[in-house]
Amino acid sequence: MTQQGVRWSVDQVLALAPDSASRKAGSKLGAAGPWSGTGSSREGAVWGLCKGSGSTPYRTVVDVVGGSGAPGPAYKCSCPSRKFPCKHALGLLLLWSGGEASVPDDGQAPDWAEEWLAGRRRTQDEREAGRAGSPSGPADPEGARRRAERRAERITAGATDLEERLTDLLRAGLATAEQAGYGLWEETAARMVDAQAPGLASRVRELGAVPASGPGWPVRLLEECALLHLLDRGWLHRERLPDALAATVRTRVGLPSSPQGPPVRDDWLVLAQYDRTDPKLTTRRIWLHGAASGRTALLLSYGAAGRAPELTLPVGLVLDAELSAHPGTGGLRASLGEQFAPPAPTGVRPPGGTTAEATARYGEALRDDPWRESVPVTLDDVIPVPDGDSWQLADATGGTALPLTTAARSRPGLWRLVALSGGAPVKVFGECGHRGFTPLTAWPTGPGNAVRLC
Repeated sequence: MTQQGVRWSVDQVLALAPDSASRKAGSKLGAAGPWSGTGSSREGAVWGLCKGSGSTPYRTVVDVVGGSGAPGPAYKCSCPSRKFPCKHALGLLLLWSGGEASVPDDGQAPDWAEEWLAGRRRTQDEREAGRAGSPSGPADPEGARRRAERRAERITAGATDLEERLTDLLRAGLATAEQAGYGLWEETAARMVDAQAPGLASRVRELGAVPASGPGWPVRLLEECALLHLLDRGWLHRERLPDALAATVRTRVGLPSSPQGPPVRDDWLVLAQYDRTDPKLTTRRIWLHGAASGRTALLLSYGAAGRAPELTLPVGLVLDAELSAHPGTGGLRASLGEQFAPPAPTGVRPPGGTTAEATARYGEALRDDPWRESVPVTLDDVIPVPDGDSWQLADATGGTALPLTTAARSRPGLWRLVALSGGAPVKVFGECGHRGFTPLTAWPTGPGNAVRLC
């Protein structure tokens, strides 16, 4: 039981799963059969023993609250899985969502669970004491300044080298890019990594896939090269840019940013959560909407290759917490601060607009950040309809529609959206960009919980 005395729904628990395999495996463990010693506390802890293939059952405990303001929920399981949450944690929460008959309330955590919970509280207390007792900023500001200058010099050298390569490409003709294949771009991307500019390296690496992307690739390659050139020039002349745009350029080339300004406390509705993976890194994107502030914010969490990021929030729940914004023209990136209560069910839904307003918003965002791929938008009263071999979201009352992206059309979430709609208007949150609209979460017109689409 949470501090609000409300257990999560099955959909809200499954929204925590890092992937479809975990969702399926966790669902199988959501029955009482393999579990023993289950219980929960008013402080927001849930625990239990799950029988596995070995002689010793797995010990699983979940801190639903997050513990003394620490980011949560958090999980601990003695199984060897590297996923967060693992299938046992998901199964335990599914069992807990079934009610007190499955997982009793007001219990005393066993020693093995209490030891982990106490460790979390102790660590958080130490962090808060450290923040209160030490000045902000690096311990060696002069050393940090010199390191920042050296990195800026290396990025400048890399950006200058990249400019020369783009010039050579245009002089030789775009056809040479098709003949060179991926090798040309991988070697260039490696140079950008050496220059400590991972943002430039990522964009360069994407260029390698353009010649194989089908008819019209020269146009797309030229567009991507133009954006890369613009970013290069932005970095090389960043001292002449407005502060907000210069901060955006620094972020786009790959420099880390820190939150600035006072934290904003609000009831943050968890709009969506999904992962992007590459061979070296898993990036989790969590979209939030402030019920009082009306702001939309993006939390990023990272995990090493093959490991899910630790921060996970259930879609459709609301979180009473503080967020601090990062600098930049977009103003969407934020860091999660203190949490004042566990994620709780809510009837709040984000305000939406039309498809025409969504495209207009994307255009306005490009004015401030030309490298932005999409913006978060909520669409009111839209209906998913087929469009030849594709799909689109059509305004129920207007004459406009947004095409779905190729990635969205290949996901099972499309069929969940079609089933939820049944030909009737629904509210949909997603990302709108030049490739189309990617639906991430939907709500029925009448009462009902958020339905995760990604």
